[in-house]
Amino acid sequence: MLGRELTLPELCQTVILSRAEGRTPMPEGEALADLARHRATLALFLSITLLKEVTEDLIPAYGADCPVAVVHKATCPDQKIVTGTLADIRAKVRAAGIRSQAMILVGPVLEATDFADSRLYAPDFSHRFRKAKREGVSG
Repeated sequence: MLGRELTLPELCQTVILSRAEGRTPMPEGEALADLARHRATLALFLSITLLKEVTEDLIPAYGADCPVAVVHKATCPDQKIVTGTLADIRAKVRAAGIRSQAMILVGPVLEATDFADSRLYAPDFSHRFRKAKREGVSG
């Protein structure tokens, strides 16, 4: 799909899968404005026709310059990916002719280049499958 991580150490470790409120109301506390307060990576399905409302609900928490990717027909041969920001994604999606079958991904991780590496793979980090190697000690 995007070939990017949706979580990155010290930047965002949470992905929220949800949708925008349309004809079907959202339960209390699950409106996009409420979810946006977490500043987690958002993956929104069934929401492309509500993109105006989505951007309006998210800009106060994420900022107009927050990266967005819209993936149309993910994994299909005719998949399209449109990237932009909360400020300009509506125009780009409209220009691409995307009106259905799309996932909207929102969050700083979509353009992050400066982040900490995962400690999981660090030689000095013990976990269930590997004992940490201490500096100066071999073996």
